[in-house]
Amino acid sequence: MRVLVAPDCYGDSLTAVQAAAAIAAGWATARPDDTLVLAPQSDGGPGFVDVLAERLGGLRTATVRGPLDRDVTAHWVLHQDTAYIECAQACGLALLGGPPTVQTALDAGSFGVGQLVDAALVAGAQRVVVGLGGSACTDGGQGLVAALGGLTSAHRRLADVEVIVASDVEHPLLGPMGAATVFGPQKGADPATVELLEQRLTAWAGDLESVAGRDVAGEPGAGAAGGLGAALLALGGRRESGATVIAAHTALADDLAAADLIVTGEGRFDDQSLHGKVISALAAGARAHGSPVLVLAGQVTLDPAGLANAGVAAAYSIADHAGSVELAINDAAHQLTGLATGVAAELGNNGRTRYR
Repeated sequence: MRVLVAPDCYGDSLTAVQAAAAIAAGWATARPDDTLVLAPQSDGGPGFVDVLAERLGGLRTATVRGPLDRDVTAHWVLHQDTAYIECAQACGLALLGGPPTVQTALDAGSFGVGQLVDAALVAGAQRVVVGLGGSACTDGGQGLVAALGGLTSAHRRLADVEVIVASDVEHPLLGPMGAATVFGPQKGADPATVELLEQRLTAWAGDLESVAGRDVAGEPGAGAAGGLGAALLALGGRRESGATVIAAHTALADDLAAADLIVTGEGRFDDQSLHGKVISALAAGARAHGSPVLVLAGQVTLDPAGLANAGVAAAYSIADHAGSVELAINDAAHQLTGLATGVAAELGNNGRTRYR
């Protein structure tokens, strides 16, 4: 049987690349004769560049300003004339050096992301794909714009470049569903700080409208990555699903067509997984070929009806396998390998037909 192993990342516990390796190791233990094709996935957040580098090569390294102005080492990919950038590499929460606070929520910026875009332009990229997610900042992309020389300069430099905003976030920049209100608390902001961030973004939205010639603040995805989405849309970018970008740029359709079974997963498999996320994209692709999809997730909250609506044959929880959420997180790779071994063993010699 040909098994496509295509997980997303598992929160902060495992990257998609690590998760694919863990699943493959466990699966091969129980079913050594199966052919395993590893194709780690991403929706544009942390791990976006790692996934692309795994499939495309072309990994590059740059020293850029981190979210709190300290230099960090960031990776990006240049494949042919396309640059792939992950905002979390330059302004990610993991780069704060500790838990987010009110002060980091106020101070964190996106200047380093702009430096990565600048590096891509200097390298001759004609297309720049920016994966958004996992950011520590809520600056509306002001730092990114500053790194490119300001709004006028940034708009001019990107005028002949195709800019793709890779994100599954549909939130606008402002208001009760905007970047500050929805995501600010996750980045350390208390209510007063959320209000201040909202005021900053409101003022910045006017500048973005002036360069874009339209109100980008209200567009879907403008609130992604603390408003980085708004800045990139104002500079001529268009939004695409991060999962779709990965699929299109790594020939996922060919992998799906050749697979007898798809095994995927993520940190938490819930209702949000059904809206443009990796698992829903894989299930949609697999449905066309009649291939079953199994999910190995950190936690599973969907009921059987939800699984059916998602196009998933069965879902298994690492937390249930490990006996606790704490062990599932702290020993994620080993527990995921064990779960994969158990699931593969259940298939016995009829794995090709059991879920059809």
